[in-house]
Amino acid sequence: MDFRLGEKSDAFRAEVREFLARHLTGEMIEQAHITGTYHNQELHRALAESGYLAAGWPVEHGGQGRDPLEMVALAEEMTLAGAPTDGMTTTLMIATILRYCASQELREEVLPGVLKGEIVMCLGYSEPDSGSDVAAAKTRAVRDEAGWRVNGQKMWTSLAQVSDYVILLTRTNPGVPKHRGLTMFLVPLDSPGIEVKALETLGGQRTNMTFYTDVLVADRYRIGEVDGGWDVMQTALVHERSGKGRGLADRLLADALGWARTVDHADAAPIDDPVVRLELARVAVRNEVAKLLGYQAAWAAANEEMSGPIGSMGKLFASESYVRAAADLLDLLGSDGVLQHGDEDAPAGGWIEYAHRKAAVTTIYQGTSEIQRSIIAERGLGLPRSRGR
Repeated sequence: MDFRLGEKSDAFRAEVREFLARHLTGEMIEQAHITGTYHNQELHRALAESGYLAAGWPVEHGGQGRDPLEMVALAEEMTLAGAPTDGMTTTLMIATILRYCASQELREEVLPGVLKGEIVMCLGYSEPDSGSDVAAAKTRAVRDEAGWRVNGQKMWTSLAQVSDYVILLTRTNPGVPKHRGLTMFLVPLDSPGIEVKALETLGGQRTNMTFYTDVLVADRYRIGEVDGGWDVMQTALVHERSGKGRGLADRLLADALGWARTVDHADAAPIDDPVVRLELARVAVRNEVAKLLGYQAAWAAANEEMSGPIGSMGKLFASESYVRAAADLLDLLGSDGVLQHGDEDAPAGGWIEYAHRKAAVTTIYQGTSEIQRSIIAERGLGLPRSRGR
C-alpha cells in the first residue's frame, strides 16, 4: 500500500508552491478575511495564465491533462497557503458541467473567457425552504416567445457579488415528481430583474440571497434537456465530491503548533504540557485519516472507479473531524481563545477562534453530513433508503 501521491504529483506540487510564492500575498489573504469574499481577481487571472485554473481538463479542451492525484496536490497547496480561491472552485465546477451538458453554442460563448480568467461563475441551487434537498426547488422558469421567464429566490449564492453568471436550478414542470420537473440554466447576473443582497455568516464569509423577478433568459442559456435538470445535477455532484486530500484542518493544526511552541513570559511553552501534546497528537491523527480518505477518492477517480460512498466517506470524516479539532484546540487556549483575528493579544493570531466559527459550515456545503451518511448507508452498505423521494 502506497500512501504517497507519486512523483508526478510531487513535481507538480513544487511548481504550485513556486507559483504561490510569486503571486499570493498576505494582503490578498487579509482582504479576503476582512471582506468575507474569498476570491481575488488578480490571483484568479494569474491561475488562468499559468494553466492551473483548468489544469485537470484534457489538453484539447484548454487544460493541462493533469490526473486526479495531481489535482489533489494543487488543491492541498492552495488550501494550506490560505489562497482565496472560492471563485476558482465554483467556476471550474460549473465550467465542467458546461463541457459535458451544454450546447456547443453556449460552450463557445463562455468557456474561452473562463480559461482566460475573465469569467467567474457561482452556484444557484439552494432556496429558503430547500437546502441540501435541491430537488425541492420552487424557482419557476416559464417558457414564452422570447425565451424563459424566471421568478423566485435562491439562498447561499456565494460570490454572486463578483460573478458574471449563476448556474440556476429551476422548476419548469410542477405537475411531475420533483426530480423530473427541473431545468438548469446559466444566467448572466447583469440581467434585468436580478437583485443580490449580502448575507453575513458566523464564520465571517459573505454569502448572498438572490432574487429573480421576471428575468428573461434566452433558450441558448439552457443546460441539458427541458425537465432534465436532475441529470445535470448528478454530473455536478460527481465532480464536487472527488478527493480533496489535506485541507483546512491541516492549516488549523499548523496555527495551533505555532502557538504551542511560543515561549511565554514564564519561559515555558504550552507544548511542554503533556495535555497539550496529547490533544495536538489527536488532531494530527484525525487529519492523517482525513487526508488518506481523500487520497482514496482521488485514486478511485484516477482509475475511473468513481463511487459515491468513497467521496462521501472522505467528505464526512474531514468536515466532522475539522469541527471537533477546532473546538478541542480552542479549549486549549483558555479564555484568551475567544479573542478574534486582529486583536494583538489573540493566541495563534485569532485563527483558531476563526476556524471554530467557520468549521460548522463545512458539514453543510457539498452535501450535509446527514446526506453523506445516507449515501454511505444506501450505496456502500446496501441499507434501505432513509430519505423521501
